[in-house]
Amino acid sequence: MASATGTFTISLDFELYWGVHDQRPLATYADNLLGARDAIPRMLELFERYGVHCTWATVGLLFFDRKAELMEYLPEPRPRYANPALSPYARIGQIGPNERQDPYHYGLSLIEQIRDCPGQEIGTHTFSHYYCLEPGETEDGQSEATFRADLLAARRAAERLGITPRSLVFPRNQYRLDYLEACRAAGLEVVRGNHPAWWFRATSRSDEGLLRRACRLSDDYLPISRRDCLRPEALDDGLVDVRASRFLRPAPRALRPLEPLRLHRITAGLSRAAQYGTIYHLWWHPHNFGGDPDYSLGFLGRVLEHFRHLAQTHGMRSASMLEIAREWTASERVPAVAPAGRVSTAITGRHVGGSGALARPSTHALASPAPVAQGLGVAREEPVRG
Repeated sequence: MASATGTFTISLDFELYWGVHDQRPLATYADNLLGARDAIPRMLELFERYGVHCTWATVGLLFFDRKAELMEYLPEPRPRYANPALSPYARIGQIGPNERQDPYHYGLSLIEQIRDCPGQEIGTHTFSHYYCLEPGETEDGQSEATFRADLLAARRAAERLGITPRSLVFPRNQYRLDYLEACRAAGLEVVRGNHPAWWFRATSRSDEGLLRRACRLSDDYLPISRRDCLRPEALDDGLVDVRASRFLRPAPRALRPLEPLRLHRITAGLSRAAQYGTIYHLWWHPHNFGGDPDYSLGFLGRVLEHFRHLAQTHGMRSASMLEIAREWTASERVPAVAPAGRVSTAITGRHVGGSGALARPSTHALASPAPVAQGLGVAREEPVRG
């Protein structure tokens, strides 16, 4: 079999203040959130220019532009954390009446821009930025039932816009295998798992340690973790795991002299994925770009230029999490090989020559893929690299 096609995917944890309300006072982080609102349309322009498909894992509380309507969609039961500051529900009474007056807690106008941009998938980041591994205040205060109610509320909020979320990113990467049944019941097909290195394993915030954080930071610049090019994995209940490769960390000014190392870490991973027919999965939060949008978008542009080079030289393509999952599932059912020299698209069943990107699907009603998935077939193993 000929060498398979490498795939580049991006997933974004889209949350605005709902994702950091328990960590940062709004007064000190407002500029980052406003900067994110500036950066998101510019990201969409870059994604369209380079043919990049992206999954926007979006907090359900953002799907509104008026408080009165948001209040109608709040789930029951709700999580009851041992640390009540983790819950966003007490904050809802304090938010502004609409998106124009409170751009930190509403995101409807941005979601509509994402929906209308080619190649973009809108998934879920739960309704309330739900923490799956934080202790509950009572024995039944945190349970699969409350998580299920949260996911169903997220789905209802998205369906207002004609969107049915199929992809999930667990907030704070607090991945739980025993919650997968609830994911499937909510209509989800794919989740973003964590990188296999031990310092990326799912944990509660209280179990985070300095060593884990130091390893993650160092790994952004030096080849500490052994692999960042991965393949989909089958999970219980028919879900697919498309694991993360790397977090596109915001660059502190003090570390900017090391930016060539960070850029090389990412582009080298992309090159390996293109060479060995694996997946390179980059992720970040839009508000990570908010502190200095020009710099962050410039760095992203260099990454996307390298992707375009690999698309031209190796036939690398871009796909969303859902596209990858459906294509991989189809390939497991009916293995097929596309004609030599062509990039096979499992979403539309058409062949795309030269561009290296999947044909653009509908952003909110992706059709079931045709059973052609050369792109995720593997002809040879990527070597383990330090």
